[in-house]
Amino acid sequence: MRLLVVEDEPTLNAQLCRALEAAGYVADSAHDGEEGWYLGDSEPYDAIILDLGLPKIDGLTILKRWRAAGRGLPVLVLTARASWQEKVDGIDAGADDYLAKPFQMEELLARLRALIRRSSGHASAELTCGPVRLDTRSGVVTVSGMSITLTSHEYRVLSYLMHHPGKVISRTELTEHLYAQDFDRDSNTIEVFIGRLRRKLGVDVIHTVRGLGYRLDPPDA
Repeated sequence: MRLLVVEDEPTLNAQLCRALEAAGYVADSAHDGEEGWYLGDSEPYDAIILDLGLPKIDGLTILKRWRAAGRGLPVLVLTARASWQEKVDGIDAGADDYLAKPFQMEELLARLRALIRRSSGHASAELTCGPVRLDTRSGVVTVSGMSITLTSHEYRVLSYLMHHPGKVISRTELTEHLYAQDFDRDSNTIEVFIGRLRRKLGVDVIHTVRGLGYRLDPPDA
């Protein structure tokens, strides 16, 4: 899962990116509203953390522009503004959730997990496909109750597929959601991660759709 942090305070921006990466996400960052608006409008993020008090373009304006352009991705508004009217303004502008500063990082991560799950149609924190279970809270993956160890990239591939079961996901889409903006992307490595995942899972849940990509389905589907 690939996220965008739009926060002008350098220390907090860096802290958020580190926390997201430690939680298994890929994080891009923007330090002003102009850069944040552009990235959010042009890149396929799974969720965005958006500060309201930004230089160049304020957060509410950015949010309204994204929604007017049909960008429906989850947005968590993060701000020092704590009045109820400002919260209402943020939600009315299209925010999916609202968190006032100061905050606990654990709460922010929990809210993000919930937003991402709901945006892909999942109510539970545990995603399942046949005998495969992924706990989005702990990052633990089990097969028939037995825990398996995955690398960070293998986990991200599996997590993205499990958030979108039954949908054909192209190698390009996986690449766009697995790597940060400044990373040297190579969609051919996706085949390597898929091969490793299949061996580690030991069950036939990741299916190749020739010429299109991959689809996650239970073994008997």
